[in-house]
Amino acid sequence: MKYLLYLPALLLMGTVACGQSAKSNQPAEPLGFEEYDPVSTLKVPEHKLTRSKYPFIDVHNHQYQMDNGDLRKLIAQMDSLNMGLMINLSGRGFSDSEAESSKFFTNALTNIQKTNPKRLALFTNLNFSDVNSNGWTAQAVKTLEEDVKKGARGLKIYKNLGFSVKDDKGTRVRVDDPRLDPIWAKCGELGVPVLIHTADPKSFWDPMDRYNERWLELKLHAGRKRSANNPVPWEQLIAEQHNVFRKHPKTAFIAAHMGWYPNDLKKLDSLMTVFPNMNVEIGAVIAELGRQPKASRAFFEKYQDRILFGKDSWVPSEYATYFRVLETDDEYFPYHKKYHAFWRMYGMGLPDGVLKKVYYKNALRLIPGLDKSQFPQ
Repeated sequence: MKYLLYLPALLLMGTVACGQSAKSNQPAEPLGFEEYDPVSTLKVPEHKLTRSKYPFIDVHNHQYQMDNGDLRKLIAQMDSLNMGLMINLSGRGFSDSEAESSKFFTNALTNIQKTNPKRLALFTNLNFSDVNSNGWTAQAVKTLEEDVKKGARGLKIYKNLGFSVKDDKGTRVRVDDPRLDPIWAKCGELGVPVLIHTADPKSFWDPMDRYNERWLELKLHAGRKRSANNPVPWEQLIAEQHNVFRKHPKTAFIAAHMGWYPNDLKKLDSLMTVFPNMNVEIGAVIAELGRQPKASRAFFEKYQDRILFGKDSWVPSEYATYFRVLETDDEYFPYHKKYHAFWRMYGMGLPDGVLKKVYYKNALRLIPGLDKSQFPQ
């Protein structure tokens, strides 16, 4: 009987002696979707780019210390990417105070001028805090004119228009609100483009279930999730933006993030046909383009004169994904943010002529006052 008491210990010692742990026979804990991150065993040619083939203009960037920061450091980072020119869309910062935003704009222009005005430029912004007051529209038009005269190269509209901007009665101000018509018209008269961000990806309005491919992003960034009617359906916001394009054919618009149609290039094709004044930039949607390289390349070739390079968030290391998708024929390579794209990228291998237009020629044509000397013809 005493031998039976020692049997479990002997068995355990035998297991350890064979090089196995006592826990090796226990089932492994199941991986969650967040943890699963396999390394591909696929062996294919790789062209990991850290610099673009041609100097490029980033038309969608945000710099919040441009009023007093050391811009030489910023330009050094731009040089490492082969970025010829950066446009800071946050030309008036983010203050609701007219005095503070004007101060930021003036100081940023001064800082640019003393550092390198060939490499940096600003768009101006609108202050909606008093949108319903008497004379708001006239004052907004006047400020726009003054800013353009001082050196603003265009107007940037943030997504708060349509989302959170309200009048004094608490009513949401629509993107196509008539009070804004004189502003869009003035941009056309001045010959400056409007880069407009309306809404967010459609998936943010969809149910957060196993069918939503943005599920992980919404889990990690809960503030991005919207109910079906918050503040209104996605389709309504987009329709309001298109109403503006339709009402102001003499004004050039640049739809941020490809107008949130990078996943439906057929629909975007139809919109570009209906609105000849609509241009698009590719900020934050390269993951959508990189998973459909054939369709993306066909779209870029067709609309090569109306697509601009943009990135949005300033993370220099992430530009490599953009260069690789646009320039190479590489297959099945990872995106730089798993939560944004758990799928793999494929290169479009754009022809040089198209690449030059996307990188800089279209921006030089649409945006007045940019220095052309540093870009090849």
